[in-house]
Parts: sequence; structure tokens; C-alpha cells
Amino acid sequence: MPQKKAAVRKVSARGQKSQVKKMPAAKTASRKSAAPKKTSVQNVSQEEMLLQALRGMRDILPDDQPYWERVRKALTHAAQEYGFQRIDTPIVEYAHLFTRSIGTETDIVEKEMYSFVTRGGDKVALRPEFTAGIARAFIQHGMGILPKPVKLFSIGPVYRYDRPQEGRYREFWQGNFDMFGESDPILDAQTIQLAYRVVSQLGLKNIEFQINSIGMPESRREYEKALIRYLEAQKNKLCQHCRDRLATSPMRVLDCKEDKCIQLTVHAPQSLDYLDQESRDHFKRLLEYLDELELPYTINTRLVRGLDYYTKTVFEIWSSDKEGKKYSLGGGGRYDGLIQSLGGEATPAIGFGLGLDRIVLEMKRTQVKPYQEPKARVFLAQLGDMAKKKSLRLFSELEKNGILIAESFGRGSLKSQLRVANRLGVEVTIIVGQKEALDETAIVKDMVSGTQETVTYERLVDAVKKILKTNQVLQG
Repeated sequence: MPQKKAAVRKVSARGQKSQVKKMPAAKTASRKSAAPKKTSVQNVSQEEMLLQALRGMRDILPDDQPYWERVRKALTHAAQEYGFQRIDTPIVEYAHLFTRSIGTETDIVEKEMYSFVTRGGDKVALRPEFTAGIARAFIQHGMGILPKPVKLFSIGPVYRYDRPQEGRYREFWQGNFDMFGESDPILDAQTIQLAYRVVSQLGLKNIEFQINSIGMPESRREYEKALIRYLEAQKNKLCQHCRDRLATSPMRVLDCKEDKCIQLTVHAPQSLDYLDQESRDHFKRLLEYLDELELPYTINTRLVRGLDYYTKTVFEIWSSDKEGKKYSLGGGGRYDGLIQSLGGEATPAIGFGLGLDRIVLEMKRTQVKPYQEPKARVFLAQLGDMAKKKSLRLFSELEKNGILIAESFGRGSLKSQLRVANRLGVEVTIIVGQKEALDETAIVKDMVSGTQETVTYERLVDAVKKILKTNQVLQG
């Protein structure tokens, strides 16, 4: 739903002054020297405070959290199954890390990166993607000596100053998987298998992988020469952005979403025809592995990905609807030269990232069930001040013994609390009144059979567990 524009509230200087307490009087000289400048309150007085998120950023509200929780659980479970270890890197890094690894001519660095200079004079940037920061951590912490492959998993927000659109925000979330230290194409196949495992476990259907190989930088130069010759002959038919790209990063013309550029590049030279022998053999073996796994894929010779560090295998993950419209969920590929380009030892690597915002949107579109929190089976009601004090201790004791319990401590009347218990559909209700608080007892009511008994605090946990176990047997 479209967000309503929040009201604009002005901070009143007069209101702020009324809240400031006077400090005790001091010596005249010191009081005079410590007198504040007449700027702080007055400058803020007319400043407008917009009560809304920045453009391209938004809150993930409680109603949406069940979808996000299902995604988080699926990612974490898949990471554990495939032997990945969690790593969390800073949101802010030195900007040159991204310009050096991603490429100075990429859209991310040219137009989309949030970069700024700190008070100390450091040029830094909000991370626009995960892999460069993880590669930096790999080098900095000497992970090259660990048994190979080194498998690392991350989840968190990334930032790009891009045009906000459906499922695409300036602050968006990604799940990221990286493997360092192995060049065998079976790792490429396992990476794609892992990506498919995650999206299919989330209940998404009609998943397809688009795959290509762009070879190594040396062989890619010959391909770029052929591509430039083809595009130069029809330069006037390209969009202005692609004309500019032609001189700096011609392969990215293939990634343009403009219809006229798409039509023009249909018959462009293909990277597969210019692969070096090593890349050709690597791609052939990868396809054999994917056929063995029976994973759904198509070869897309126009697929190049938008970052300079990619080599050999590149792929993207798509979901499609009944009308044939496709939705991108993420992508990845090999980056065998990234670690070395940043100053580390030569280390082959492969990985992928999933756009969690897009995935949640796709889950809603295809009516996938969100995660359901475990339901409380016990409710604790209390009446009176002394009963409230005792109930806090009882709540803690029941929770420590693994009993999922609900309460409504803020409600005054017993009747209103019991209405909450009925709405939750609990199996057991515990009632503590003034008399029970004095006797250190509690009324335990079985909401299924309707029976109830009064038990001491020492017997409470056992009494509740007995009822829950009996009900579970009857329901089973």
C-alpha cells in the first residue's frame, strides 16, 4: 500500500527552553567564559522534522516479519547444511575497496554508491554489496591458511542510491554465500544447487537459472574487441547510456534493459565463442553436473553481470508468473581474481547473493505461507497487587522449564484477562488471586476438559506439564 506522507512537526525553541534547568551559580569569570554561544537552540528552532523514512528506505513492520522470519530460517538452515560459517562485516568500508574490486566504470560505483568523507578525512562508503568486504576480511584475518574451501555466509542490509521501484530499495537486504579456495566446477554446481535449495524451500515455484561463461580477462579482451566492432557499426541505434558504456565497459551494453538495445544485441557476438580452453572445459563440466542434478537452467549468452570481478561462470535466479513475466531473485558467479587484485594470494572463489526484499515480495505474490510462531499453550492470569508480584516469579519459572506461556499483566480485571486466554485458544489457564498469593498456591484449569485444581508453587510446573502431555496424547 502507498505510504501516507507523515505530518511535519516543528521543534519549538520556546518549548525546549522550558525544559532546561539552570545550573548552580559559579564564579563570575568562569560563568562568563563558559557561556554557550547563542546558536544551538535558535538554529534548531525552525528545523523541520519529517516523521517518515528516507526515500527508498522503509520499516519492516511486525505484520511482515513472519515472511522475513521464514526467509532468515531457510538461509540459516541451508548455510548449516552446506557447511557455511557466519561472518558479519561492517556496513561502512573504505570506498576504494569497492572501486577497486567492483570497477570504477560500473553503475554501482559511478551512480549508486553512498560515499562520503568522515571528520577524520577518510573516504568511506556504505557497502553496495557483500563480497568485496568479505574478501577484505578473508585477507586481513589470514583465512587463506584454513582448510579449503572456506565457506562464509552473511545476511544484512546493503545500500545503493538507485531509483526506488517495486521490490528495489536504496536500503535492501541480502543473503550472501561465498566459497574460497577451490576452482573445480563441481563447486559452481554445488553453489547453484544451494541457491535452488533455498528458493524452493521457501515455497517459490517456476524457478529458472540463467547461466553463461564470460571466461578470463585475457580471453575476454578478444571478445570485447569483436563486440565493440559490432556495436560501433550500429552506435546510433543505442540508448545514450549504452553509447557512453561503449568506450568504457562494452559488455554491459548486453545488460541494458532498454528495448531497442535488447533488440540490437540479439545478434551480437557471444562470449562463449571466445572462451579460452580452460574456461570452455570448465563450463562444459559445469553443465554436465547441472544435468546430473536435473536443475532447471538455460544458457543466456547475453548474461554478463554488473561487476568487474566476475570470471568464467555467471548466473542469475529468476521466478516467472503465468503471463511469462520474470522476476530476478539474485545471482552470482566466479571471481577467481578478486583476492589477488586486493593484495592477497591467488585464490579461486565463487558465490551468490539473494535479494531478500524481492523474495518476500515474490512469496506474497505467489501466496506462500509465512512462518508461524509457536503458539502459547498456557495463560497466566492474576488479580491484585500481591498476585502480580507472585505471577512474575511464576512466569519466569514456567518459562525456564520450557513452557511457552502467555500473559496480560497490564489488564486489571480477571474477566478481561480470561477473554485474552480464550482468544489465544490456550489449553491451560493458571489463575492467581489474593488468596492464592497469600497461600502460595495457584488455580490450574484444564481448558480442554474443564477441570481445575489448586496446587502449590512447588507442584505447578509438574501439574501444567501433565495436562499438556495428556492433551497432546488425546489430540494425537
